[in-house]
Amino acid sequence: MSAIVGENNVDSSKGNNKQMFGRFLIDEKHVFYRSTTNLSAAIVNLRPIVPGHVLVISRRVVSRLSDLTPEEYDDLWRTVRVVQSSLEEGMEYSASNVAIQDGTSAGQSVPHVHVHILPRFGGDFERNDDIYDKIHEWAPTEEITQKKIAEQPKIDVPDDKDRNDRSIEDMSNDATRYNQFINKFSLKSN
Repeated sequence: MSAIVGENNVDSSKGNNKQMFGRFLIDEKHVFYRSTTNLSAAIVNLRPIVPGHVLVISRRVVSRLSDLTPEEYDDLWRTVRVVQSSLEEGMEYSASNVAIQDGTSAGQSVPHVHVHILPRFGGDFERNDDIYDKIHEWAPTEEITQKKIAEQPKIDVPDDKDRNDRSIEDMSNDATRYNQFINKFSLKSN
């Protein structure tokens, strides 16, 4: 990242080629893909968790998925698919994690919609789920990383063998409840 700008960010979607990531101005040489609609871009990561860890970002600086227009939302996920599949094939890795932290309570360190694509190889972490701790701790600078680690409680994810299956009834009750949320609130977001 080449510069930090003030709170009045350049709107990267309005006909110029400047790409912002939150308040950070991204060097054009670090953008390796732009969607055909120019609504999304893929950038190399300043602080990758694993080799090949990249970010797909909306061109317009907004902090939450719900702030994207339907066109921006669709384009973001189409871009994720293009970037993920191209990197998997080109770098010859066997899988990847695709992760998004949608809001500060979810661990988002830069208030700009961004999707992490992390290439994975069998055995790259002692516990496969350790990648989530690394994603949770990730930030674009060491200072922000240390602040996040100090302020946010660590999520304790038990090993699979230590997890108890839920009952079919509990799962059915949750499905019914979540369906009610969809029926009540989905018209607001579409």
